[in-house]
Amino acid sequence: MIQDSRARRAAWRALGALVPFLAIAAASPAGALHIEVGNVRGHTGRVHVDICTQAQFLKDCPISGDAPARMGTTVVTLAGLRPGRYAAQVFYDENGNGKIDRALFGIPKEGVGFSNDAKIRLSPPRWEDAVFAFDGRETTIRLNLRYFLGRGVRR
Repeated sequence: MIQDSRARRAAWRALGALVPFLAIAAASPAGALHIEVGNVRGHTGRVHVDICTQAQFLKDCPISGDAPARMGTTVVTLAGLRPGRYAAQVFYDENGNGKIDRALFGIPKEGVGFSNDAKIRLSPPRWEDAVFAFDGRETTIRLNLRYFLGRGVRR
């Protein structure tokens, strides 16, 4: 009986040591999201991507990344993204100042776009038009930039 009790305690200690590892393994997976941004009209500056939840949409989103601009298509990859429903808001930062340059009435001077190629009509798109589901596995989404001032940037 004494040996049986000691064996049980040893087994519980061993199981207790495994619990943190089991908790890590059971946590939600985090994967890579590749955003293929088409219609990039230059090769200077960077293409910037913000990934937003519904509450953050059209605001300052904490999940972001960028890549050097490549004429045609630029791919921005975000690693470690948790599963969920998101929207991507993208802009081509031609001059590298970290923000969307705007003209009169707030019209973007640089290319902008949203996931699902959500339409931009006198205002940014609605969440419902830009939302996509990310299941935590490596995924690629595609969208195209739109330009509103007819600047055919080709630097």
